[in-house]
Amino acid sequence: MGYEADCTLRLDGTSSKGVARLEHKDLVFRGGVKLAISLSDIKTATAQDGALRVRFGNRQAVLEIGAGAAKWAARIMNPPTRLDKLGVKPGMRVAAARLPDPSFRVELERRGAVVVPAGSGEPAGLDLLFYSAEDRESLEQLPALRKTIRPDGAIWIVRPKGSKAITEAETMAAGKRAGLVDVKVVSFSETHTAEKFVIPVADRPRTTRRTPRVGDNKSRG
Repeated sequence: MGYEADCTLRLDGTSSKGVARLEHKDLVFRGGVKLAISLSDIKTATAQDGALRVRFGNRQAVLEIGAGAAKWAARIMNPPTRLDKLGVKPGMRVAAARLPDPSFRVELERRGAVVVPAGSGEPAGLDLLFYSAEDRESLEQLPALRKTIRPDGAIWIVRPKGSKAITEAETMAAGKRAGLVDVKVVSFSETHTAEKFVIPVADRPRTTRRTPRVGDNKSRG
């Protein structure tokens, strides 16, 4: 994510040196003292002169982060949505197959994506395909699913967290066998993880190559 920094924390009249990290749901500091603030408890987050000021409850924490303080404050006050993390943009051709979250299609439509029917007869040309894989047998469909996306499109495999029925290693191996490479992992929900797979740039037709999209460099977050 890029939200980790050595800094000094000033809290309740004391100061401590350590490392601050902005996680998915918490702002965490580890050093002479330990502090974890739920993002939902933060009332305001502002930045001035390299200092991040966070108000939570009746307390204020000041983290002397430096030049990145404004970026941290913006991230805390305006967290990215699920669709932001998944790279869904208006006008994209998107399909969702067997997803466990029925509200996801509504999110896609509100974003302005063109949601097309998913299934074995799905035509090629998808920008994004979201595919639910609840067990390792579901991964056998990846070679066929690869044919439904654009050369620069992506397949997001949505799988249950901490399940022995399908593991991260098995998912990555299945993607490789299908001629895909994994480039990003995000939390899809409290119960599911989404892993992004794309066709390697070297394997894409020359006529369709273009500047790689943001997210084509592997990251975990």
